[in-house]
Amino acid sequence: MPGPLAGLRILEMEGLGPAPFAGMMLADHGAEVIRIERRGGFKLPGDPLARSRRTVTVDLKQPDGIALVRDLAKSCDGLIEGYRPGVMERLGLGPEVLLADNPKLVYGRMTGWGQSGPLAAAAGHDINYIALSGTLHTIGREDRPSPPVNYVGDFGGGGMMLAFGMVSALLAVKGGGAGQVIDCAMTDGSALLASLTWGLYAKGLWEDRTGANSIDGGSPYYDTYETADGQWIAIGAIEPQFWEVLRGRLGIADPQNAPGLKDKLAALFRQHPRRHWCDLLEGSDACFAPVLSLAEAPDHPHNKERGTFIDVGGVTQPAPAPRYSATATEAPGPARNDADALLAELGYDAERIAALRNAGTIA
Repeated sequence: MPGPLAGLRILEMEGLGPAPFAGMMLADHGAEVIRIERRGGFKLPGDPLARSRRTVTVDLKQPDGIALVRDLAKSCDGLIEGYRPGVMERLGLGPEVLLADNPKLVYGRMTGWGQSGPLAAAAGHDINYIALSGTLHTIGREDRPSPPVNYVGDFGGGGMMLAFGMVSALLAVKGGGAGQVIDCAMTDGSALLASLTWGLYAKGLWEDRTGANSIDGGSPYYDTYETADGQWIAIGAIEPQFWEVLRGRLGIADPQNAPGLKDKLAALFRQHPRRHWCDLLEGSDACFAPVLSLAEAPDHPHNKERGTFIDVGGVTQPAPAPRYSATATEAPGPARNDADALLAELGYDAERIAALRNAGTIA
């Protein structure tokens, strides 16, 4: 089956990080995603974020290239782009132009700071956006906040939020509404991801210090511990009934917040290799898991049985998620250059396509 988004057609302007992640999610779940690639743009062979796309490389400095993108946008339900504010307008591809061409178009814009505000035009990266939203302050050890790679801003608060916004706006169009512009900012999205923490903070249940709370590494029952072989395990026994299971299996009598408990657990877990603790705790209600490396995770029996990871073009990568009972998604495939077929679908004849290629408008 093609997935629950089958029938939707999305135009994606090539970019880095969060916008391609949104395009990947939409393609994973059945949408036809056409990617406009730039001449000379960075290409990562086998890039998971580019999978399952039809692509065409276009010179956006040529008027015929801009006209081609406009023609494609007329045939699409949505567009996603991740440029700085004003770039698409300078190209002649801003929302005013494309929504005039196609009033039902959902125009998704992905930026760090948003389309408005005093920082909108400034450069930045994930670490800056999640710092401004207050989210980075909640991540790390007591001595300093720790950048969580770029999962929170770029992908969670950015690309995933844009994919959700696109589907929401496309549902509105399906219900008879007009096309619209989505202003997706990683500052906004990363703030939203921390909603629970804001709720706890408002009730006085979250201390406004890094690494000082029950689920940020400040407690002994929710932390990572090194084992005898230099590996790591993760403990998350928050609820009393789960702590009872954990301490019963470890053979200790301490309550959850006993003084010095974290040091005691650290010393205990360093007595045996990770395999010992997996045999003792994995699969129980002790809320335990080994901290697996990227090389190890695809081979874990649970991940293998569920097909959490797949091979696409020789590259191991995460499979589409979540799963559907009635509209199962198809297996992703590598991106493929499909310029001739795409332009033929727009009504371009072979002579016109050849002329565009000879002029360097398309590759």
